[in-house]
Amino acid sequence: MEMIFAGLLDAVSPTSLMFLLMGVTIGVMVGAIPGINGPMAIALFIPITYYMTPLTAIGFLVGLNKGAFYGGAISAVLLRTPGTPEAAATSWDGYPLTKQGKGEKALRMALYSSVAGDFLSTIILIIVAAPLAKVALYMGPAEIFALISLALTVIAGIGTNSICRGLIAAAFGIMLGLIGTEPVTALPRLTFDVYQLGGGLSLIPVAIGLLAFSEILIQLEKYAGKGSVEHSANEFSSKLEDRMVSIKEFFKNTKTLLRGTLIGVGVGAMPGLGAPVASFMSYDQAMKRSKHKEEFGKGRLEGIAASESANSSVVASSLIPLFVLGIPGNLAAAMLMGAFMIHGMQPSPLLFKENAQLMYGIYGSLVLASLFLLVIGRVGLRLFCKAVDIPALILYPIVIFTCIMGAYLGRSDMFDVGVMLVFGFIGYFMRKFDYSYVALLIGFILAPEWERKLQQVVIISQQDTYMFFTRPVAMILMALTIFVVVRTFWTSVNKARKKRKDAAASVGQYKSE
Repeated sequence: MEMIFAGLLDAVSPTSLMFLLMGVTIGVMVGAIPGINGPMAIALFIPITYYMTPLTAIGFLVGLNKGAFYGGAISAVLLRTPGTPEAAATSWDGYPLTKQGKGEKALRMALYSSVAGDFLSTIILIIVAAPLAKVALYMGPAEIFALISLALTVIAGIGTNSICRGLIAAAFGIMLGLIGTEPVTALPRLTFDVYQLGGGLSLIPVAIGLLAFSEILIQLEKYAGKGSVEHSANEFSSKLEDRMVSIKEFFKNTKTLLRGTLIGVGVGAMPGLGAPVASFMSYDQAMKRSKHKEEFGKGRLEGIAASESANSSVVASSLIPLFVLGIPGNLAAAMLMGAFMIHGMQPSPLLFKENAQLMYGIYGSLVLASLFLLVIGRVGLRLFCKAVDIPALILYPIVIFTCIMGAYLGRSDMFDVGVMLVFGFIGYFMRKFDYSYVALLIGFILAPEWERKLQQVVIISQQDTYMFFTRPVAMILMALTIFVVVRTFWTSVNKARKKRKDAAASVGQYKSE
């Protein structure tokens, strides 16, 4: 109890509250701008957290992520251009309401649904994380190595239509993560006599390049010749019933909100699925169970409630595998893992034992961020709507400058700026050729821990190749990993054969004609 009260007192300190409020505010504005999302914002702002305490830094970044999830609904409702991928389902009912002059009502419903889903999932995180961490403490190096291997194969499907390409990207990320001094022999590895690589590639320039700079290149290509992004008319009805969400309307969607939250918690707790999956699943279930299916897609508040409650509940629930196992549930959690490591902490079950006060402080910050989101969303609703009107010719140079400064501030070295630019172009071409840059980044982050656990297994077993057969849990996890990989390649081969058969059949039909 002493640790709990000390952590909560740290969370309500003036400095923590100020940066938490700032994070939520910036997050909403960032999320409202199409093309900029929560993980990208976290990557850009991690460098300024170097000078904060660990709790202040994590609270600021969590607030940033929570705000961005709601902010994505603003452009989805006003422009039908989701600021974040998970807000796509929100646009299906939000934009029709905007066309009816009820855009403010749609945004308020999105806000209340986001806060409800986020708050409930935060409570679930607080309840289940510590008990699960106690169980996870019984997992040895073999189990952790097998679990990371399984997580990488599952995460490989994020951001690509080909899991095979995702596996290639994850393997490439692991290789990049192994650059630097080998931990056992202390010999340089893959450094090519470049002394800056002796300590390995820095996370911040790699993340900024893959997430932010590559996205800006995509957006610049998309908006080349246009000069600005699409603008919103921002025409709201003056009628009170078209602007406000009544208590009756909100509680009418209680079942939808609870269902969406549970779907989001389940999806977030499973590494690799992500908020878009939760959003679409919740929307689909809401439509199937509704008595007014024909109204979905035409401006029904229930659709907004389903989408926003599910995608916002992923924010807290994705921290469950991070806190319990040290494995990020999605890209935002991976960036938060990087922030933990920058401040000298390795996310794992031992966090609850070695940094109990910090963990309860983070819990307090998570709850306060939900409350701040409600207040800030209500007060600054119309102001945040203006974020969608920022011209691309003004916005993108600012973001590019922020990318360069963020990469430089980490170690005050222009080499990191070069690394950021290189990975920006790598990320650009990976997006173009449908390779998962998300899998690459998560593989890069997990590579040191993956290698460390493998080395521990080899040392403990005295190079016994049958070590995994003596650990039932590790053996099951490795069997699942092999099954996923084999099934992936088998599916790819079958698809290739089918394409060749279809092509041959179409050619034969053409010749016969």
